Amino acid sequence: MSPADDRALPGGPRREQPARPAGLLEKLLAAVRPEFRQDVLAFGAADPVFGGPPCKVPGCGRTGRVRGLCTGHDHRWRNQGKPDRGKFIATTNPRLKGHQKLASCQAAGCLYGRKERGLCTRHLYAWQRAGRPELDSWLVGLPAEAPEDPPSACRISYCDLWVHADLPFCLSHGNRWRERGRPDTGEYARSYEDDSVPGHERIDLSGLNAHLRLEVQYALQGRHDDGAIKIAPGAVQTVVTFLAASASPSLLDRDEDAWRQAWFQRFPGRASPGHGDSGRALLVYARRTVEALHAGRGWDVEYPRDAWRLRNLGVSEGPATVRFTQISQPWLKELAKRWIRWRLSSGTGAGSVTKGALAITRFSAFLASPAVNVTRLAQVDRELLERYLADLHAELAGRNVHAERIGQLNGFLHAIRRLGWDDSLPASAMFHYDDYPKRGQLLPRALAEHVMTQLEDPANLDQWNDPARRLITLILIRCGLRLGDALRMPSDCIVRDADQAPYLRYQNHKMNREALVPIDEELQAGIIEQQRRVLDRWPHGTPVLFPRVRSNPDGSKRVSHSGYQHALGEWLRRCDIRDEHGQPVHLTPHQYRHTLGTRLINMDVPQEVVRRILDHDSHAMTAHYARLSDTTIRRHWEKARKVNAAGQTVALDPGGALAEAAWAKQRIGRATQALPNGYCQLPMVKSCPHANSCLTCPMFVTTAEFLPQHHAQRQATLQIITAAEAAGHDRVTEMNRQVVGNLDKIITALEADDDGKEAEAAGAS
Repeated sequence: MSPADDRALPGGPRREQPARPAGLLEKLLAAVRPEFRQDVLAFGAADPVFGGPPCKVPGCGRTGRVRGLCTGHDHRWRNQGKPDRGKFIATTNPRLKGHQKLASCQAAGCLYGRKERGLCTRHLYAWQRAGRPELDSWLVGLPAEAPEDPPSACRISYCDLWVHADLPFCLSHGNRWRERGRPDTGEYARSYEDDSVPGHERIDLSGLNAHLRLEVQYALQGRHDDGAIKIAPGAVQTVVTFLAASASPSLLDRDEDAWRQAWFQRFPGRASPGHGDSGRALLVYARRTVEALHAGRGWDVEYPRDAWRLRNLGVSEGPATVRFTQISQPWLKELAKRWIRWRLSSGTGAGSVTKGALAITRFSAFLASPAVNVTRLAQVDRELLERYLADLHAELAGRNVHAERIGQLNGFLHAIRRLGWDDSLPASAMFHYDDYPKRGQLLPRALAEHVMTQLEDPANLDQWNDPARRLITLILIRCGLRLGDALRMPSDCIVRDADQAPYLRYQNHKMNREALVPIDEELQAGIIEQQRRVLDRWPHGTPVLFPRVRSNPDGSKRVSHSGYQHALGEWLRRCDIRDEHGQPVHLTPHQYRHTLGTRLINMDVPQEVVRRILDHDSHAMTAHYARLSDTTIRRHWEKARKVNAAGQTVALDPGGALAEAAWAKQRIGRATQALPNGYCQLPMVKSCPHANSCLTCPMFVTTAEFLPQHHAQRQATLQIITAAEAAGHDRVTEMNRQVVGNLDKIITALEADDDGKEAEAAGAS
């Protein structure tokens, strides 16, 4: 395979070919397997990467990419006037034009192929020489063909016609053979044998030069072996055509950005953000694959680069690259690389180290600014950091990334000092607690019970198109897992205690530890059913409970975050989930976790128990749920109309100076002096002089929620008065008449407030 073997591009002169990477050709020749070292690659419908769903016509075997039909049967269906698809699929011939048995000459016993009017060449000329008589009568008078040494049959296996003249095939197949340039007869015959792979499902690499063809073959072999992403041969052929027109001798002739730019120039409509482009992705993948073969993998290869490809370092999740390209100071870039390598080696995730690189990049731009112009690490002292804090505040104040930039840079400086990477760093170069922007205390984003009632409705849950995603939703709601932890759960995720109670075992990736959470029998049954479905699809088992359904031949790849979140949005729209204002609900999976924590606190579950269920590292996060519960109860308390024992409204100023103290007293009263029909306002330091006489006590307060108790007590008190009057107990009668009078005032005031609210609600509707 010398440079002379390269094919010149049609329509333009051969350009000067740059030298190919030394040693790459030998590596390619050793790596590309024979089945991929073909000019034309054909893959059937069953191929996990280049194939697709089989055509629905029984016996066809082709790839059904057009509403379940192959292109040939789709064309036949359209040519027949688009009949009922079900009947068409059941009755049409699986063989397509060009792959059916050919009719022989109409002359009796003649097995030559037809040329015109149903006759072979020999009989056609004989009929013409006879003066073109009526054909049927002429055929009747012909003697039957019975050659003692009949010609050999056509080389196409399913064609039993005789070969024509000096052709190796029958007349029709021979004419096509000549039209295609008389290719190798064996390969031509095999192309008819494999009629399940039509031309548009094949990948023709013959237009590439010999070296580039090997590179593309190696990339396709790698994509096939990975089995991770499906791609249609048509998309591959687009890339091949693009590479042939580029006249590049090797994929390594340009870097990734140059190839992307060239691709966008050729296909400008595919440069828009978020545009799915499998061809461009294959082009970038091919270059990376060939480069990895040429240069190798690991730290020795990646460390000197300004953009680390994390896949080459064994990091498969998160961002694909960490970039140092915009760190202009060589000494800072070297320290940044050392810090990022150390963090990756200690198990820090790709997302976190990428944020660290961005923080140092931002710091580098500050150091290089003309007003600062720092040229060595020894100049980075506390005074400089204070100037940097002011610069950050001017640009990022109020944004979450503000504190992130400070924290990442502080970790970087701390690592330099603690690990002794550069002793010139001043001891004062550090950030303190007061340097971080102050953030208000945020409440958890719990979902309203009105919304949760709809989400947990079995009828709505049954509208999930995928039972696995339905189960994921139940796990998020009932167990409070983070979405990533739920999707990464192992297939054997159920454990039992000594009492055989089931628990869900999962890896808390945020805290980097294994955790357990109790589950109910329904959830346990759902997980067991999911395990059964997985084993039906992958009999050898899978490492994860929720494997990806497509492009996952061994079941090792889990469902993606984006896949579930997209399906969640579709499910919410399908179920028409709406909030209390009638607006469509938009939520994130993490809100289920906030909702569970809030529910548990509202049910008076101790904070320590909630902390263990949600596997928080400290009580600080769990305390947010307790704060939300307290705030919710207080808001309802302040909005409710409160009356005393005389039916007079009790006014409490929620914004007054004593508001917090008053609410604290109410909480104590609720917890320690709860009454069946209201609350006691008496401070705990005093003893009550009105034992069992709350309705005559000036410290008594009640609300409309206790109306049923007030009505019941009034009825019981009237019975006591009737009995006391009959017995002549005047003192008892007098005391209870006072109670009934107070109850009448309380009931009248509270019911009037309820009637006003109902009228207001009716007017609003």
